Amino acid sequence: MSDIVTLQGVCKAFHSADLETLALAGIDLAVSQGEYLAISGPSGCGKSTLLSLLGLLDSPTSGSYRFQGQEVATLSRNEQARLRNRHVGFIFQSFNLIGSLSVEDNVALPLSYRDGMDKAEIRSRVREALDSVGMMHRRQHFPSQLSGGQQQRVAVARAIVGQPALLLADEPTGNLDSRSAESVMLLLRDLHAAGATICLVTHDPRGGEWAQRTVQMFDGHIVADDPGAASRYWRHAQVTA
Repeated sequence: MSDIVTLQGVCKAFHSADLETLALAGIDLAVSQGEYLAISGPSGCGKSTLLSLLGLLDSPTSGSYRFQGQEVATLSRNEQARLRNRHVGFIFQSFNLIGSLSVEDNVALPLSYRDGMDKAEIRSRVREALDSVGMMHRRQHFPSQLSGGQQQRVAVARAIVGQPALLLADEPTGNLDSRSAESVMLLLRDLHAAGATICLVTHDPRGGEWAQRTVQMFDGHIVADDPGAASRYWRHAQVTA
């Protein structure tokens, strides 16, 4: 399988006054098409910074980042934004739904920034995404009328409506009770089984049990890369199916 993303020697430094903080220190990482990768580690280890770089929300201080074989540093900001909109889907811990918009309109939002899509195609894509997460019956509701688990399902629908090459999930169950959290993780598992490439960030080691492969981070470094997680993933899938 081909690599969706390839990072070589990636560093990210943040500056404040005379202080430099190295959030990422020489990261080498490749994520293959169709892979389910979990990035785990304690708070402040660089997980979310790495996810921001993968999702083209930020740029590395040094090193190489290739997305589908293209060097990201050679792209303008507009080109990076276009690439992000068409090929990356985001799921956040805090859902990030717009309270004044209906479920249907929240899911349609990423498609509104694309050229050449008519209303009928957008409507069809939105309803397909909502149906895949079991939320079609709530399409006219507003976020305040939904439970946390339902809001996260809508957020997942918004992330996949554009049919992205890469789905990034940053602590997607952090604000959910255990039952809702398991429901969301089962949904991600099903999306992966249908062909999605997923990178999941989690501080909870149990989150890695849902993935095929687990990368562990500490102080801006990758300290372990466990492809053996695949056997646990499939065993878990069989038990919960």
